[in-house]
Amino acid sequence: MKVYFAGSICGGRQDVAIYAGIIQLLKGLGCIVLTEHVGNANITQAGESAVNKLKASEIYEKDCRWLREADIVIAEVTQTSLGVGYELGYAESLGKPIVCLYRPTPEKVLTAMLRGNPHFKIVEYAQVGDLEKVLSAILKSVSPV
Repeated sequence: MKVYFAGSICGGRQDVAIYAGIIQLLKGLGCIVLTEHVGNANITQAGESAVNKLKASEIYEKDCRWLREADIVIAEVTQTSLGVGYELGYAESLGKPIVCLYRPTPEKVLTAMLRGNPHFKIVEYAQVGDLEKVLSAILKSVSPV
């Protein structure tokens, strides 16, 4: 199962350790995570191009190719990110199954554009370990492309 994992980069990197934990969980469930770099602590809010010297156009083309290749898109959406929002919209236009992972807190309210979209499965959680059973069940229900 090929997973496109989305998480904030330029919108803020305070959740990078959580992203890394989710990526490890997905790999432990037998997934190929096309976007492992999202969990790389060396990638700062300056973006992926600051680390691997890719042009913005190269990152865009690579990410769009991975979105087309993915069997499912799983996004951690607690930290607001324009890029993640774009990826979700693009994935929806491709008809990809989409799971949005969200840690509710009083100061982080999930936008109605995600919560109200019937195409998105919203999964609320407190800790990465809470996700294993629910993600395992979701992944079993998705047929690889």
